[in-house]
Order: sequence, then structure tokens, then C-alpha cells
Amino acid sequence: MNIAIFGATGTVGRHIVARALAAGHQVTALTRDPANLTTTPHERLRIEVGDVLDPVAVERTVIGQDAVIVALGAGRKGVVRAEGTRRIIEAMDRTGVKRLICQSSLGVGDSRGNLNFVWKYVMFGMLLRQAYADHVRQEEYVLASDLDWTIVRPSAFTDGPATGKYRRDLPPTETGLSLKISRADIADFLVEQLTGSTYVRRTPGISN
Repeated sequence: MNIAIFGATGTVGRHIVARALAAGHQVTALTRDPANLTTTPHERLRIEVGDVLDPVAVERTVIGQDAVIVALGAGRKGVVRAEGTRRIIEAMDRTGVKRLICQSSLGVGDSRGNLNFVWKYVMFGMLLRQAYADHVRQEEYVLASDLDWTIVRPSAFTDGPATGKYRRDLPPTETGLSLKISRADIADFLVEQLTGSTYVRRTPGISN
């Protein structure tokens, strides 16, 4: 498939690029600085230079793709995830691209019940409040779209290899989770959605 990846230079995004290339996909990645894309040059990797908040750069990246993966991050800051995703959705509407796979966060929407006290009230309630609000707005844009979307909600990121040993499609009442998952496992699950329809217009949570 021809896919566009937004957030390709992030800690999860780099894994997504590598996993998508390994799966045989043609990848287009938008980045402000190509030097931040640490993967080795690849014949099926095309780099577009630009900002996700620039509609022209986003449309240039999206046009002609079969699917789009969004893994935007901004640390504790807000704005980029939601507003970048809004511009991506608008570009997909203009160019007729329908499949969107968007990385959000466990704890957003009806998955809030999966969190423990610390994540509900300390991390998302205080320390990461802006990032959490940004993900909420991001999901609102996706849910309001006419796209064939999947919103993936991973728990806290860890290093380490892909294991495939994690819970997926968590029910909202599921508790007692470690609330951790490797970046490599997140990338595998996101790329897996390119060729599957199980979670179209659904919001699967994933965590160990």
C-alpha cells in the first residue's frame, strides 16, 4: 500500500516507519527536518519537508495515498495533535483518501475507566493535562469525520522489542493493567490496521 505517516520522527513514529517498510509498504513521511528521521535511506521511503500545520504540505503528503497513519506528539504540550490531525482530515477530504489510523491515548473517551488513580488524577489530571486535552480534541475531529477511521489508544510507552503479548480492544471496565506497552508493539498494531478491517470506526485500547 501507499501510506503517509505523520509524526514519523517521534519515538513511536520511527518504529512505524520501520515496520511499514518491513511489511512492504510505500511510505511517505512529512517532517520539518529530514535529519530527525533516523532510519537508513530506503527505496520505498519518500520524505516530504514541511509542517503538519501547513495545509499545502499536508495535502502534498496525503495525495495519492491508500491510507494515513497519524502518530503526532508534542510531549506535554497541546495543539499539535489536534490541529495537525484536523488539517490531515481536511486534506484527506480534499484528495479522496479515506483510511485513517490515528494514535491517541488510553484514558481518552470511554477508556478512562482503564486508568488507575495516578494516571487519572496526577498524570492526566495535573502533569499531562494539556497533552490529554489535546488528545480529546484530536479524537473529536476524527469522530466527526466521514473517514474510515480507527483510533488506537495505547497506554504509557516503554522501550524494548515488539512482543505481541499485550491486551487489545480493552473493555472500558478493564482494570489492573500495567498501563505500559512498548513503542514497537504500538507500531506493529498501527501498521496491522492497514490491512485489517476489524477496528474500522472503533477505538481499541492496547496495554500490558
